[in-house]
Amino acid sequence: MKIYNRPFKSIKFWHYIIGNVLLALVILLVFFGNVFDTPQKFLLGFVWSFSICITQWLGPMIIGNQLNKHLRWIDRPVARTFVEIISLLIWSVSAFVIVQFVMMYLINGISPADAWHFIKKSIIYTFLISLFISLVFTSIGFFRAWRTSVLNEARLKSEMMAYKYESLRNQINPHFLFNSFNVLSDLVYEDQAQAVKFIRQMSELFRYVLDSRDKELVSLNEEVEFMESYTFLLKTRFGDKLSLDVNLKPDSKAYIVPMTLQMLVENAVKHNEVSEQYPLRVSIKQNGQYIEVENARKPKLVGEDSKNTGLKNISQQFGFFTDREIEVKSTDENFLVRIPIIEMS
Repeated sequence: MKIYNRPFKSIKFWHYIIGNVLLALVILLVFFGNVFDTPQKFLLGFVWSFSICITQWLGPMIIGNQLNKHLRWIDRPVARTFVEIISLLIWSVSAFVIVQFVMMYLINGISPADAWHFIKKSIIYTFLISLFISLVFTSIGFFRAWRTSVLNEARLKSEMMAYKYESLRNQINPHFLFNSFNVLSDLVYEDQAQAVKFIRQMSELFRYVLDSRDKELVSLNEEVEFMESYTFLLKTRFGDKLSLDVNLKPDSKAYIVPMTLQMLVENAVKHNEVSEQYPLRVSIKQNGQYIEVENARKPKLVGEDSKNTGLKNISQQFGFFTDREIEVKSTDENFLVRIPIIEMS
């Protein structure tokens, strides 16, 4: 059994109990040494100290867990600080008062009026202790949230750099350059005007690759323009063997991870037959808040092993910006990948 808590890590039930027992004994030893004079005084003192410890520890765990669901540090830090301090203060004071009253009335036999009178006299002392507890737990929660945010940001930058390096490497690897220059050399002799256009589209492609290497997201409009250059190069290379249909609406508020569409098309070309007998069909279209990239499946008889590294990289990058996951559907005839569109105002 585990005690649920955030900003604290999960604690096993018995660890929670043992921790509070030890803390209760330390409090008695440091502040109330005379309770060890007789077994009865020790028992009453321990019950009181343990009750205080367990309620003061349990409250921050429950409150922190609920606030992490509805008012996260990363979203609204000022509001979270205010709400958490007030909530913990109310819980702490209430817990102190209830424990004190129960101990005096039920265990020590003091009348309710006298018990309440004693509690009122010590209310300022109780309030200050509760305020201190609230500030301590809130500070711990804030520090943990800040540390998590810093670690996530560092991990994001590291993984983004690795992803962009992989994308760049895929674009300028020897096979890509070899095939592109082969096509270009043929065009120079056959159609010089087309060769000039091919060179221009190649320069646009590499300019986009270099410009987007420092960006975490790019607008869908930019990605579509890039895909026009990439489509031209592929169509020039494969001709009628490849059908690439890009049907995306211009949207200045829609963003995706750079070169996502290119990597998906590249995977389709890499792992499927592209021939006159088996022409490859690839479509890119928008469906609601998703972009769908679908291609016909005709796996190469002798092809590169697929470890889904590209899809894993893309999924990790999108995971930093949206809770919606990338969806992959594969049948004998088709392979479909759905990419979530990230809305930004």
